[in-house]
Amino acid sequence: MIELTIDGNQVSVESGTKILDAALSLGISIPTMCHNGELPHFTSCMICMVKEGKGGKLITSCSVKATQGMSITTLDDEIREARKTALDLLLSDHVGDCQAPCQTSCPAHMDIPLMNFLLAEGKFSEAYDVVIKDIALPSILGRICPAPCEGACRRKSVDAAVSICLLKRFTGDSPTPPPTPTSTPVTRHSSLVTSSSLVSSSSLVTHPSSLPQIAIIGSGPHGLSAAWYLQQYGYQCTIFDNNPLPGGGLRYSVPRDKLPEEVLDREIDRIRNAGAIFLMSTEIGLDRLKELEIEFDAVVHPLEKAPKMAIKASALGKEAALKIHNKLRGQPVTDEHRNFHSHFGRLTEVEHPEYMKESVPGERVEPAGGIPQGMTPQEVMTEAARCMHCECRKPDTCLLRIYAHEYGADQKRYHSLVRKPVTKQFQHDTVVFEPQKCIKCSICVRITAKHQEEFGLTFIGRGFDVVIGVPFSESIRKGLTHTAEEAANSCPTGALAMKRWRL
Repeated sequence: MIELTIDGNQVSVESGTKILDAALSLGISIPTMCHNGELPHFTSCMICMVKEGKGGKLITSCSVKATQGMSITTLDDEIREARKTALDLLLSDHVGDCQAPCQTSCPAHMDIPLMNFLLAEGKFSEAYDVVIKDIALPSILGRICPAPCEGACRRKSVDAAVSICLLKRFTGDSPTPPPTPTSTPVTRHSSLVTSSSLVSSSSLVTHPSSLPQIAIIGSGPHGLSAAWYLQQYGYQCTIFDNNPLPGGGLRYSVPRDKLPEEVLDREIDRIRNAGAIFLMSTEIGLDRLKELEIEFDAVVHPLEKAPKMAIKASALGKEAALKIHNKLRGQPVTDEHRNFHSHFGRLTEVEHPEYMKESVPGERVEPAGGIPQGMTPQEVMTEAARCMHCECRKPDTCLLRIYAHEYGADQKRYHSLVRKPVTKQFQHDTVVFEPQKCIKCSICVRITAKHQEEFGLTFIGRGFDVVIGVPFSESIRKGLTHTAEEAANSCPTGALAMKRWRL
């Protein structure tokens, strides 16, 4: 046994133990992407750098063995910068989107590709669950949204953008069961309950339940969205508005031929049926606002400047709900978490066939009955299938994305002026290979060698032009005959992934 110190903690390990494993025995996690304990070692990603105390030398913890008396620092400013540099270099050669352009351009950040995937398979109820997770008013916004998502749709460069708004509208219009609350509400503390000694009893609002009470000022898209998500979190919402009917600008500014009254009322009724209380023709001045702050556990303030797009106001209402939920739970009050996002820009003409591999040919579907009538179920399935699915198959588990976010990586730091064209290999029955997302960690190469695949995967080429592929120009199907799932699940990026990852 040998003894060493890691971040000031002394530890004894067997001779030959790598620093990475010695640190792990202390519960200290060092980032790595090329390391796989079940496979022969191969150093490539260089993000596991640590510092050896005597000379302050940076070393790779996954390959260097611990020695007697060694003193290791696993993180400081110099180490952080070294890891960031390694990530910047990996990202400079990485061509792929973490999320589809349609999703990143949507103010509500709705998972549009997943909605399309489910609609194409006729899973309308499941698609509704996806939409309502981020958009509280899908029937309304499906009619009046200016569709920034369609402006960003990559199918637009091939022929025409996917009709995302009409698909969202159909999903919102489809009869669906109400979703269950997304979380358990916080316990209401006695100190937050209304005190009659603080305000006159005539101005108090009678609370119908013991749930934490939230006051929302305004019944426009911002207030309605906030109410919907707060009700889903498990709170009791009361909406105040000086107008006689709820809806704000949706009712009093949007023409009825564009947004029928029955559609508006149906969406509002859903929020009312979820438990929200509407107190209309109620003016809320500064004095009354102060009273509400005493009567209620939290208050949502109208937006100082209403956004031009209702979808933006709705998205801000969702964010307000999350902030209040976090505040009442004693959690940090921050905006919705956004991970690092890799984006490579417009498709070139040579890339169109590659992206069409996940789509179907055909022009944009126009509703046979006209826009006011909307799409039929068959039209919806046909149009949704036009989605080219630009998103990554591993948006939540890609280690490159996770560490890029953690270390503040800069994809443009070493960015080449000419990028490699995207290719997608779909010949395999169960996995997809996208070489331009590969970081050349060789995990897949080592897996196929371990299991003695007839062809397997290997490094092809030399120097900066080296790529991972199947020997003798064979297809990915022949390279991964019985190790496909293991290779895909072990890949640290979205380069190798399961085809049916959405299920």
